[in-house]
Amino acid sequence: MQVHTRNMVRVLAAAAALSVSGSVAAQATFTKQDAARFQTKLAQIVQQGNAPRSPHGTRATQVTDAEVNAYFKYAAGKDVPVGIVDPTLSALGNGRVGGRAIVDLDAVRTQKKRGWSDPLGYLTGRLPVTATGTLSTQNGVGKFQLESAEISGVTIPKGLLQELLSYYSKTPQNPAGINMDDPFPLPASIREIKVGQGSATIVQ
Repeated sequence: MQVHTRNMVRVLAAAAALSVSGSVAAQATFTKQDAARFQTKLAQIVQQGNAPRSPHGTRATQVTDAEVNAYFKYAAGKDVPVGIVDPTLSALGNGRVGGRAIVDLDAVRTQKKRGWSDPLGYLTGRLPVTATGTLSTQNGVGKFQLESAEISGVTIPKGLLQELLSYYSKTPQNPAGINMDDPFPLPASIREIKVGQGSATIVQ
């Protein structure tokens, strides 16, 4: 269960930084009690995902922005990829999600030689990355559609965001990282994620 939990947290943190506007959540006060509630819910989600499907229908777990972001702050620890600091996720309603984090651009920039036309050739240090988009999920499969992305308030092209996402979402099981245009299987037998305003409902 610990491995599945770690992978879920790593993907959530990468999404917060790179694939899902600085929002109210980025300025909110998060408590250790919020973090503990999410930790309990996360363990429950993973446990339910490993259990046989209930003949009595679906199981739903609601998580709030405060719980998720408090978990990132107080409890996620080493499960958040190195180079991502202060990640936050925001449920904006009607399937729309937002994310923000301070991201180490040097780690990505030095992976290859950069030409004069490559924006990453000029971006250095740790800078705030924000993005918004729409998350649609159905029958255990998710799809993300990017709306906008910025670094330090400056709009960036999708390709640059994709390079950052690929780098910070890679795992031993997926060394190439996430391609934001690709549909992806939801973990832990999750069938659907309903994104509301300030919270999301995870259906298994």
